[in-house]
Amino acid sequence: MFTLRPLALAAASWVATGAFAQATPTALDAVIVTGTRAKDRTLADTAVPVDVLSRDEVLRAAGPDGNLAAALQALLPSFNFPRQSNSGGADHVRAAQLRGLSPDQVLVLVNGRRRHTSAVVNLESKTGKGTNPVDFNTIPLSAVARIEVLRDGAGAQYGSDAIAGVVNIILDERASGGELTTEAGAFHTKFAPTGQPLTDGQTQSASLTQGWALGRGGFLRGGVEALHRSPTNRAGLDSLPPWEAQTAANLATVGQRNYAPGEPATHQWQAWFNAAAELQPGVRGYAFGTWQERRSLGAAYFRYPDGSANVAAVYPTGYRPQTTGDNRDLQLVAGLKTSWADWDLDLALNRGQNDFAYGVRRTLNASLGAASPREFHLGDFGSRLTALHLDLSRELAVVGLARPLTLAWGLEAREDGFVTGAGDAASYQVGPVSAPAGAQAGPGLQAGDATRRSRRVVGAYLDLSADLSRDWQGNLALRQDHYSDFGNATTAKLSTRLALDRTLALRGALSTNFRAPSLAQQGFAFTVTDRGDGGVLSQVRTLPVDHPIARYLGAQDLKAETSRNASLGLSWQPSSAWSTTLDAYAIRVKHRITLSQRISRDGLAAELKSKFGESGIDGVNFFTNALDTRTNGADLVTQWTGPALGGALRLGWTASFNRTTVNGGGNVGLEEVNTLTDASPRQRHIFSAQWQGGQWGLSGRLTRHGSTTRVFDFGDGFVPRQTYGAVWQLDLEAQVQLTKALGLSFGAVNATGKYPTRSIPDISYFGNFPYDVLSPIGFNGAYYYARARLAF
Repeated sequence: MFTLRPLALAAASWVATGAFAQATPTALDAVIVTGTRAKDRTLADTAVPVDVLSRDEVLRAAGPDGNLAAALQALLPSFNFPRQSNSGGADHVRAAQLRGLSPDQVLVLVNGRRRHTSAVVNLESKTGKGTNPVDFNTIPLSAVARIEVLRDGAGAQYGSDAIAGVVNIILDERASGGELTTEAGAFHTKFAPTGQPLTDGQTQSASLTQGWALGRGGFLRGGVEALHRSPTNRAGLDSLPPWEAQTAANLATVGQRNYAPGEPATHQWQAWFNAAAELQPGVRGYAFGTWQERRSLGAAYFRYPDGSANVAAVYPTGYRPQTTGDNRDLQLVAGLKTSWADWDLDLALNRGQNDFAYGVRRTLNASLGAASPREFHLGDFGSRLTALHLDLSRELAVVGLARPLTLAWGLEAREDGFVTGAGDAASYQVGPVSAPAGAQAGPGLQAGDATRRSRRVVGAYLDLSADLSRDWQGNLALRQDHYSDFGNATTAKLSTRLALDRTLALRGALSTNFRAPSLAQQGFAFTVTDRGDGGVLSQVRTLPVDHPIARYLGAQDLKAETSRNASLGLSWQPSSAWSTTLDAYAIRVKHRITLSQRISRDGLAAELKSKFGESGIDGVNFFTNALDTRTNGADLVTQWTGPALGGALRLGWTASFNRTTVNGGGNVGLEEVNTLTDASPRQRHIFSAQWQGGQWGLSGRLTRHGSTTRVFDFGDGFVPRQTYGAVWQLDLEAQVQLTKALGLSFGAVNATGKYPTRSIPDISYFGNFPYDVLSPIGFNGAYYYARARLAF
């Protein structure tokens, strides 16, 4: 039920969304810049599907944590952003998907320039396991002018990663005016597993932006943001796992909420700028940048009072470790635009870096006994990108063509880097006490596993775009990339659009694309050391593919993932108020990279000691090109805009359908196959309505999240499986413009407080995790908020 009490609490913190978010549909004649080098391509005549999301749409849809990925999921049915929890590093850096593919198979651009990836290697996550994709949450919401999402392969235009598509975030360049925005909200829900009302996840955020004119036609716009969010907890009542000792201290935990699945506590600060100015006649300089520091606190499994992982003298009632993340992110780009002969020239230098310090607190290393530290630094991770871009384009008049064709070519030189640093020695040390070794909810990265890797990339592309007749458009792109670590990649794309009449057009594309193996997948190493049978030290190791032991066990140099994409669509615009597009697609990916199953067999430790002189290695895994996949799907987008009820009304229906199947996979487990095929929804529908009349505005969004399936493989033939049914989510917002400068908004995300299907006992871990993380609706219930914006 929608209640006013949480809204009143939120309003007490007061909010600010100035000249509040209006119903601003993107015009079909708006010029797009993603997926084309032509200067005059619009939404109405693009040969491939492109979504354009306005600034106001993104701000309204960002959800409880002001996350860009959450906004994209709310607005795009083909975009999936699950709320992972109790998942190590994935609690702090969450991965997103496009068209059901891997998170690292979508390319992210900012103002058309490649965004660097996150440094965190997700080994404990469900979605995106073994990947380190772009962290959307590092891009400030207040910086966004619009977002263009190309739902098609674009490797021939942009290089690696653009298999599922491209997300291009265009930054705000208004040269005057400022805005102060504040928001406050909280989750409020009746939590069925415990029968209690819960109010938590209290969030406060603020942003300030300002623009200035620079000379003739120049601008400087910048802003700062801050966000604080308290954690949520959706744990059920513990029934005590049967392998834990049935002692009085352990039994005292029964019926308690000992775990903490939910949203992590977060403190976040961000800043950004975007600028351009005429340096001299015919020469325009530009620069932009984003910065973020985010500190977050995740949850780990509870350790029972009389469990082997506890020291009763330290934690007499047991303990739940908390993982800590300190994420620092920076991107700076500077460039020049000018004319050279008849060419438009754009030269830019791009620098991006992400650093993540990982730790754990309220824990211990049980093998060190009561002398153990209670807090540990688990390791450092770093990702680097430095790139130089040269783009040239011109129009050429060609006999027989209705309009000049656009010819573009360019060069890119890039250096990628990945580095890891060891954690505290005590975080992985095997102490004198016969108890589990290493920091609980760790262990840390060992000194011998620290790595530093880099590579150089050189790419060149050629792009042609032409109106072959008044009704027929054609586009051709070719690209060659050379990687210093794995060799060459050649990609091509052909797309076309044919207007069948004034309202109906047929469009389609064929392309080849690739994703280079990340440096993390090539070089990441991690070791877990503990005591095995008889107190003998035992190791389970994740090894780089070029390590001699990995080679001996079958590892090979990683190949690039390659894809063949095909799409065919219809675009129908019967009037200026109504448009519909339907695009079907097929994506065949070969050599998909994933983490192998653990290789473990009788006598493995003795075998490896004999051959390599390393003792106690009982299990090994590594990254491998293990399987091929095929994804078939379709996307529907329809919208209507017109007058209604004394104002302007916009109605929309967008839907996504996709299905992925797997070929091969001899060294890939059931859980990974589940992740690739049916762990994310195969269908999503979004019905939206926005009305604006005078000083009032109303918006609503009804989303149907399709079913998801979870598979666990606990060994010895115990493979529980559950399919979670489809669920409907309702989001509502009301806006009022109090003055020309001040507007207020009140709303609810998941206003009816829906939850996914309850997990079965074999999956809910003895009642502690009543809901799975797979459904996009999450498992926190309703979130109520108030916002205000002051324009000046």
